[in-house]
Amino acid sequence: MHKSTTAVLDPVTLYRILALRVDVFVVEQQCPYPELDGRDLDRETVHFWISDDDGDVLATLRLLRDDLPGGDWEYRIGRVCTAEAARGRGLTAQLMRAALDEIGTRASVLDAQSHLVDMYERFGYRVSGPEFLEDGIAHTPMRR
Repeated sequence: MHKSTTAVLDPVTLYRILALRVDVFVVEQQCPYPELDGRDLDRETVHFWISDDDGDVLATLRLLRDDLPGGDWEYRIGRVCTAEAARGRGLTAQLMRAALDEIGTRASVLDAQSHLVDMYERFGYRVSGPEFLEDGIAHTPMRR
């Protein structure tokens, strides 16, 4: 398990993280959208990832800080994905536990692909709004 902000993340690892996200979200799920949204470069963004012995990234998620009205903020978990060949090994659960350790007791949100709502509920997230379509895939907002 690894974690780092973009500011100190080596470029090869960042490339591997971004490549996995493109492979899963754009290619596998056939959703042509701007995967590189600029949020990876925010100073407070924390990348979590699991890699194999060769350094290939098998699973990743990013933890963002979302500003709220009045100057407060909450965490946002996003871009959670696992390489197809590495699924079923509990890697997402490891990433989620690491992110929740970072979050502590602060509020956090995520937009779950709707078929994964049950998985996120195991980590204390609850549905917080109606299902919506994002790039043709049903998502459900959740809060913890």
